[in-house]
Amino acid sequence: MITIQRIYEPVGSGTVRLLVDRLWPRGLSKTAAMLDGWYKEVAPTTELRRWFGHDAARFAEFGRRYLEELDHRSSVVAELLALAHRGDIVLLSAAHDPIHNHAVVLAQYLQGHMSD
Repeated sequence: MITIQRIYEPVGSGTVRLLVDRLWPRGLSKTAAMLDGWYKEVAPTTELRRWFGHDAARFAEFGRRYLEELDHRSSVVAELLALAHRGDIVLLSAAHDPIHNHAVVLAQYLQGHMSD
């Protein structure tokens, strides 16, 4: 199972915690994050992230562009898929909006490729 969680939320047990942001979350120490991995290479490019600007009205176009970026990152996507095949993973992001963020798009992308 692939779930999404804000990195600032309490840590659950029994899942692999993967940060998928390009930038380290503000105000959080690496010890407190309790991560199993940081996959900044899978995050949207700086240019796409800045263009999106967390504007919900741009989310559909952002998602389309981000999917194109993910199609060109086969090695890191394969790593995430391998982890997901082994057990539950949590994609962590510092985004405030739980619906309009890249982790949502990434989770859907990975779920769509689970049977490949």
